Amino acid sequence: MSKVKTTFFCQNCGAQYAKWQGQCNSCKEWNTIAEEIIQKQEKIAWKSETTSSSKAPKPLRINEIDSAQEIRMDTTDAELNRVLGGGIVPGSLILLGGEPGIGKSTLLLQISLKLPYKTLYVSGEESQKQIKMRAERITPSGDNCYILTETKTQNIFKQIEAIEPEIVIIDSIQTLHTDYIESTPGSISQIRETTAELIKFAKETNIPVILIGHITKDGNIAGPKILEHMVDTVLQFEGDRNHVYRILRSLKNRFGSTAEIGIYEMLGNGLREVSNPSEILISHKDEELSGTAIASTLEGMRPLMIEIQALVSTAVYGTPQRSTTGYNAKRLNMILAVLEKRAGFRLGAKDVFLNITGGISVDDPAIDLAVVAAILSSNEDIAVNKDFCFAGEVGLSGEIRPVNRVDQRIQEAEKLGFSTIFVSKYNKIALKNTGIKIRLVAKIEDVASELFG
Repeated sequence: MSKVKTTFFCQNCGAQYAKWQGQCNSCKEWNTIAEEIIQKQEKIAWKSETTSSSKAPKPLRINEIDSAQEIRMDTTDAELNRVLGGGIVPGSLILLGGEPGIGKSTLLLQISLKLPYKTLYVSGEESQKQIKMRAERITPSGDNCYILTETKTQNIFKQIEAIEPEIVIIDSIQTLHTDYIESTPGSISQIRETTAELIKFAKETNIPVILIGHITKDGNIAGPKILEHMVDTVLQFEGDRNHVYRILRSLKNRFGSTAEIGIYEMLGNGLREVSNPSEILISHKDEELSGTAIASTLEGMRPLMIEIQALVSTAVYGTPQRSTTGYNAKRLNMILAVLEKRAGFRLGAKDVFLNITGGISVDDPAIDLAVVAAILSSNEDIAVNKDFCFAGEVGLSGEIRPVNRVDQRIQEAEKLGFSTIFVSKYNKIALKNTGIKIRLVAKIEDVASELFG
């Protein structure tokens, strides 16, 4: 018998060591290094009839390579299609991560029941009856969806050969194990080996594979960091379990942009696509309140109207508080310094709290002008007209700087019924005969005088 080979892996970051030690040199965590058996058998997990020396890939000149657009598989979900860049690319590996109970399994089961392709949904966490009960709650139909409860990759590949699906969904990668690694399921070695087997299968058969991944308490996907490098696309499903809205982000995408987001609403019968995100990001109120302003921002190609809320009050303690939710705290401090130095507003002795409604985080500098308007509105206790919105970046000298794709922002504001939008006078606007009034401003003082007279 061959000698059993073992090595030591950090269970937090996946770093490998020849012997045990107390602290990981890579992530600096203590007591995370554990011994794992890595002895592999000779045979391989996935055998393909197409892999032969006669069909080995040959090098081509770059101008000989076919640059035709990759054909994508429609998921029937507009939000997921947008985040993926137009649909699923055949032969790709997609990793979906998120908090426990956030709706990862619900999202993929809901999509697999609606797909026009033969889909194999492999679950290592739930029984077939549990999945059936959830499927009946989501949608009664699903003739193309096959459910398999299995954790051994060798058995999964046998069923794949028998069923011949067009899409494979694995829930989740941390529950799988292979006979060729003797470590426990969920260990660094097992995750890396099972993912490698699935990648080999996907690339050789041109069948896309979607993996669900657990995340750690720090919000990172559990397992070795190499897992995210191995797959083609990494998606993050975000949201607060106490709220009904979920946001799907792309952290890595070899076939599309990573700036797009998809928004869903969690209902009793599954996830509903939110085609107009502004409906959830702008609160509906009967009376005008001070400290709120609407900003026109962009997430990828999608324009959004978001509500900025600010509260300015006299500091009770010696040091004023600066607290933000969904906005960069350092940028808030910079804007407060500009307001004090350039515009003469005395905010140094006051607490300032800033919140972006809807539970999203925005780093678009174009919302600076709305932040300024909300802060000044709360400080003066005068409400900003609810039909006004803003799109401009604030510079250190107090000037309003132009922002990119301003025409798209103006069109979105007009579509949602706003009467006036404040933008920088240095923006080049190509729109003609718009139904919305465009106010061109150059400095913070211009905005303050327009709003509060």
